[in-house]
Amino acid sequence: MGTPKNLREEFPSVLDSAYAQYKRDLSCNRKLKDIMSQDVVTVTPEASMAEAAGIMGERHIGSLIVTKYETPVGIVTERDLLSKVIALGKDLRKEKVEAAMSYPLITICSTAKIKEAAQMMIQKKGRLAVFDCGKLVGIVTASDLVRSLPEVTETEVKVDDFMTKRVETADEKTPVATIAKIMGEKRIGSVIITSKGEPFGIFTERDLLTTFLVKGKPLIADVGKEASSPLITALTGTSVHKAAITMTMKHIRRLPIISSGKIIGIITARDLVEAYAK
Repeated sequence: MGTPKNLREEFPSVLDSAYAQYKRDLSCNRKLKDIMSQDVVTVTPEASMAEAAGIMGERHIGSLIVTKYETPVGIVTERDLLSKVIALGKDLRKEKVEAAMSYPLITICSTAKIKEAAQMMIQKKGRLAVFDCGKLVGIVTASDLVRSLPEVTETEVKVDDFMTKRVETADEKTPVATIAKIMGEKRIGSVIITSKGEPFGIFTERDLLTTFLVKGKPLIADVGKEASSPLITALTGTSVHKAAITMTMKHIRRLPIISSGKIIGIITARDLVEAYAK
């Protein structure tokens, strides 16, 4: 009698399917406490937006929890900085956090599942402050959720169904100040930068924060010199799950979508969360 085949050789499809299902179940049952950012950085309402920008830039984070008398009362984000201060031509040094912050906080329990968090984030349109027994213990952003998107049916849908089809572009010679104003007025987090009409890079709100605002650098430079390049893209028809993997591996939050060599849209971390939340 010959040596019996191992189970994988005998029943490959059954074992592979069972293992895949096990991984999906494991991912779906993960709690927020497993993926949240535990290092919560705070600021007071009386601090200036220049101080807030400095903290976010130095820490390479996109938001600060605002606390008054050690009680969390709101949140201030990169987007608040852009749309409520820079786009309106206000002075960062004179504008207070209290005037630009978003409130009340969107809160969730640390034992909530990832799916619940995704649905709440899309419904409430903001980052989630995570609490345990009434105490602030973490924060969850769209990027945190993207890094943990399980391989379930929802994430096998295509990016085409959730991407933003209107993509803002600007020539490499455009001043950074103009780009910042565009992002703030349109409430978008990035602009695709072109050279001789062809896209070659991207400039984001995080670039503005870390390269300029935190260093007090004037916004007069040509954006082309400060854009992230080469441009990381994905093809039309890419699954949400594959896009999430690409964004996680490349440490990016925005992924332009290409068809026939042309950019036809852009998918963001929040778009991916929306796809999973459906």
